Amino acid sequence: MFVYKINECLELLLLQKEHAGELFALIDKNRGHLKEWMNWVDNVQSVQDTAASIERTLQQAAAGGGFRAGIRFKGDLAGVINYHEVDWGNKKTSLGYWLGKEYEGKGIMTQAVEAFTHYAFDGMALHRVEIRCAEENKKSRAVPEKLGFQLEGTLKESERLAGGYVNQVVYGRIKTDEAGGR
Repeated sequence: MFVYKINECLELLLLQKEHAGELFALIDKNRGHLKEWMNWVDNVQSVQDTAASIERTLQQAAAGGGFRAGIRFKGDLAGVINYHEVDWGNKKTSLGYWLGKEYEGKGIMTQAVEAFTHYAFDGMALHRVEIRCAEENKKSRAVPEKLGFQLEGTLKESERLAGGYVNQVVYGRIKTDEAGGR
């Protein structure tokens, strides 16, 4: 199983079906918090839904399409980070992420995104990493901004959330960027 230790309090682990109960409990506890910015929350109504989602992402990973990792903070599952898809022809991917409300403001996601970005460049030999988030989601936008991603543009009404269609901003970083190159 993939486990990447970032520091003594924080690690990333490949989500397996055995994590379905713990992940569902985190989603269920944070349902209202997540629903503001995540359009998939209503589709997760049981541990079985969560297990099926994990199984789909494991199949995606086996096919070389990226993977989803749990973010464990001080032993607790705090959130998720994932490569949505990997475009091997163009050597690029996009990241998605979320945290339970009680884990926000601790630098957890910034460290997780930094680790996933470096792994994309160094471990997967990709050239570009992209992050898209709702224009008004200030907390999500702060992460790529702290990590040297460049704001590349706005996609008008490109995502449907509970409150209707919202604009998404696109951040990108390439391996040769000063902040991203090694």
